[in-house]
Amino acid sequence: MSAAHTSDDTARPDDTGERRSWAPMIGLFLAQVLMSFNVAALPISLGGMVEDFGVPPTVASSTIVVYGLAVAALVMTGAKLGQRVGWVLIFRVVVAVFAVSSVLMITAGSIGWAIGGQVLAGASAAIIVPSLVALIAENYRGAQQATAVGSLGSARAFSGISAFLIGGTLGTFVGWRPIFFITLGLAVVVFLLSFRLRSDRGNPAIRIDLVASLLIGAAIVLLTLGFNNLNAWGIVLAEPGAPFSVLGLSPAPVFVVAGVVLGQSFFLWTRRRMRLGLVPLVDLSVLGRPSERAAVYAMFIIVSMEAAVNFTVPTYIQVVQGRTPFDTALAMMPFNLTVFLTATLIVRFYRRFSPRAIALFSFTLTTAALVWLAFVVTNNWETLPTILGLVVFGIGQGSLVTLVFNVLVTAAPKELAGDVGSIRGTTQNLASAVGTAVMGGLLVTLLSIGFTQAVTDHPELPPEVMEHVDLDQVNFISNDDLRAKFEETEATPAQIDAAVAVNEEQRLRTLKLGFLVLAGVSLVAALPASRLPRYRPEEIPDPAPEG
Repeated sequence: MSAAHTSDDTARPDDTGERRSWAPMIGLFLAQVLMSFNVAALPISLGGMVEDFGVPPTVASSTIVVYGLAVAALVMTGAKLGQRVGWVLIFRVVVAVFAVSSVLMITAGSIGWAIGGQVLAGASAAIIVPSLVALIAENYRGAQQATAVGSLGSARAFSGISAFLIGGTLGTFVGWRPIFFITLGLAVVVFLLSFRLRSDRGNPAIRIDLVASLLIGAAIVLLTLGFNNLNAWGIVLAEPGAPFSVLGLSPAPVFVVAGVVLGQSFFLWTRRRMRLGLVPLVDLSVLGRPSERAAVYAMFIIVSMEAAVNFTVPTYIQVVQGRTPFDTALAMMPFNLTVFLTATLIVRFYRRFSPRAIALFSFTLTTAALVWLAFVVTNNWETLPTILGLVVFGIGQGSLVTLVFNVLVTAAPKELAGDVGSIRGTTQNLASAVGTAVMGGLLVTLLSIGFTQAVTDHPELPPEVMEHVDLDQVNFISNDDLRAKFEETEATPAQIDAAVAVNEEQRLRTLKLGFLVLAGVSLVAALPASRLPRYRPEEIPDPAPEG
């Protein structure tokens, strides 16, 4: 191993080299927007699909599940396919396939066609994700590359804002299908702009490791399904909604354990192939330094926290307060706008501060913001203290997402940029599932315990009334729905008012505790952040060798 590879604290990105037009980057930016807009549009479209196709919401939500599974399971294989075929060619092909998926969504006559459309979209995104990183590495260097990488993070936030605002408006006044005319138009524009990109032709000699593809694909599918269904299927024991049980145990934790085992098998198999001199599915040398592994750990924590917040706030506003997706978009706009701007502007600080310093400062911001939210959040999200907390959290979040990704891209030679992209895609998809599921499970558990204890101790709520109400089914619901539940019992109006007041108090208490737990996670993230590089401004990075 060369000295350059081991001196991770003495490398520093430089902005020397040829400056290229930003026109190719516009296409790559819009490709990230395309994927993120599609993801954000699916929840908005669920109500329309339920009405059009006459299916339950759980069936309609399969469109979201299959998209995420396709991306997570295929992204590493997609990266290797791009290296074999050539990044520009494979990029154009999958963007065209994404356009076909939009057509299927627009013309779908049944939920099966819509699910098929999202399978195609997910498979396409599995190749677009590593393509973006590889094409940035092929087309930009130095400061331009850092700015380009930052734009991918800002594109995700921009897509979230536009999807909620545009998609919410269309879904409310026109219908859900026109939303996918936007993804179709984006796909066409990205395809046309792809002719401004340059890239190597690919290496037909590269062979795709099918065993590794199956191992990592199965591991990601099992982990995603397991974490996503912890609430519905049971954290330990099987709930009535579980599809099956394993000796009384919920299949969710069984899937998680099996996924971890298969994931470890993937790493063992990949290291064995690398020792034998064979081409691996993912070159693990991109994670050879402690700083690079720390960047992946930090990325996992960052995306998990973002997913937890993106789950908590909309759930509280739409389910508890009974407000619309448009209201949710307005409530989340300070956060999304801040992430969008910060992810773009943070690259200006790379010449003055080290990645380690920026990361530690950013995690300090996210920790402080979450603690602040835990103390100031109320039932009204439009208060200035709450908005301030979301803005500060967005500054830290936007900085971190761009920073840790840039550490990985800068450290790897351009030949391995696709591998970096696939690691990014796998990490982000898995972290999103874990963050959403764990936060959901935590909030439901805390609320269930708090509400049950509160109603048991309440003098106006006798046991004979409460025994007629399934407390597990009245947790995160609106006050009106809770009243309807109690009106089915013999409870008096005064007792119903008392139960609603208790639930409202416990919901807010649970929300505050949830933010405190996230603050603890953010604080722990200082450990991997402290392992990030300490560049000196005058030093230039020396990418890690391929072997």
